[in-house]
Amino acid sequence: MLVLGIGFGARFLSPGEVWSGLTDPGSQYYRIVHEMRLPRTLLGLLVGLALGLAGAIMQALTRNPLADPGLLGINAGASAAVATSAAFFGVATFSGYVWFALGGAAAVTALVYAVGGGRAATPARLALAGAALNAALYSYVSAVLLGNTASIQKVRFWTVGSLASADFDTLRRLTPFVAAGLVIALLAARPLNALSLGDDAARALGARPGLIRALVIVAVTLLCGSATAACGPIIFVGLLIPHLVRPFTGPDLRWMLPYTAVLAPVLLVGSDVLGRVLGSPGELQVGVVTAVLGGPLFLYLVRVAK
Repeated sequence: MLVLGIGFGARFLSPGEVWSGLTDPGSQYYRIVHEMRLPRTLLGLLVGLALGLAGAIMQALTRNPLADPGLLGINAGASAAVATSAAFFGVATFSGYVWFALGGAAAVTALVYAVGGGRAATPARLALAGAALNAALYSYVSAVLLGNTASIQKVRFWTVGSLASADFDTLRRLTPFVAAGLVIALLAARPLNALSLGDDAARALGARPGLIRALVIVAVTLLCGSATAACGPIIFVGLLIPHLVRPFTGPDLRWMLPYTAVLAPVLLVGSDVLGRVLGSPGELQVGVVTAVLGGPLFLYLVRVAK
């Protein structure tokens, strides 16, 4: 997948040319690979991992097969915070965006969970709460950008999700947030398995439901907020991958999360490659491609969700 991500673009590079661009500073492909395609592909892998893990632990926490950071408005919350920071505070770098994005993601995570009914939430109520917040927040983003045209160029890719602005500085700053979210998610796997049996059963097994929920919210905030700050709102990755993985691993998160961490990056980078192929000589943004791929699955899950 790394070779595919580097090879496809405005000019196709063969595997030999990719290797030359990676290893030979004197190669004519070295600059193309190291300044554009390698950071873009690595960002796709990192963001895919973040969104896939966030979706898996959200579905486990809420017992909701429709849970996804994009569908429940969490990415929209981060996007609204980023748009606010760019329009009103002049923030123009990832290191500035990310703190606003984390705050927006945390606020919307708690709000959706509360509006949807908390522990008594049903899949339909959570989906409706997320849809309402999504609509409101994206309307706010549009209003902010229309009212401050200077901000449009700064945050234009947040409207659909894109990897086009990737660079190694963003990767370096994003990695600690994703790593922290990954560690927390993996540590929460066993307690979340217990929580799926109900609060009373979880307590009997030694788990602390309140602490588990707090840890999951922290992990989702770190994963979704930082990923959205880096490349904008990308939906359906967190919905698709857990449903593809679960038939092979079962519901045990100790198996689901590692497989999700491997397959979600493959999906996102593959979607980015597909967008470049279908949109050649331009490109379709990766957020558009994942929306097209995830839409049919979402409609199916809405029909079968109880």
